[in-house]
Amino acid sequence: MAEPGQEAAGPGRLADPDVEARLAHLDGVLAGLESAPGPTARGAIDAVRVLTEVYGEALARVVDRADGELAGRLAGDELVGHLMVLHGIHPESAERRAARAVERLRPAVRERGGDLEWAGVEDGPDGPVARVRLTSGGGCGSGCGSGGPDDVADAVRAAVLAAAPELAAVEPLPQPAARPAAPAFVPLGAVARRPAPAEAQEAR
Repeated sequence: MAEPGQEAAGPGRLADPDVEARLAHLDGVLAGLESAPGPTARGAIDAVRVLTEVYGEALARVVDRADGELAGRLAGDELVGHLMVLHGIHPESAERRAARAVERLRPAVRERGGDLEWAGVEDGPDGPVARVRLTSGGGCGSGCGSGGPDDVADAVRAAVLAAAPELAAVEPLPQPAARPAAPAFVPLGAVARRPAPAEAQEAR
């Protein structure tokens, strides 16, 4: 049975896992070319760069001719949306994309007993910085795995930067300091209680 988001794949089309596998393979090939000496490797990298620019221009022309509804549907596709981000033609702002990424992760964080909230974007020394409010809890829901708070923070950071690479960083807001425990309530009557006659005799 096809997974959600793969139903449209027909003959000659690639399902999402196949796309991810090819992108991972491409990353490995490019990494090997970058470390290889000689004009052949440099020429191959230049060819990939030029081809990417041409395909990006073709995608931009498609988006230019699309109405608002179609542009939204294109942006909603995971692969096409990433390509639109790569070529700087995504119809949504980086802040909106980052906020949506946080909302998608929030249920999983809550399953672990914590919570995750979007807190906006601030100017940083190296560019815009996404701010999130991440609280960790001791509980763990189904499918929690063995990751700790640092793993959750890393996952949030990776998801936000994947959705909005224009952001320079993702930083959690400091958690508010715990309030001191309130003193135990003692009824006023117990404090002002007069000793019973038997107690008064023993006190003499």
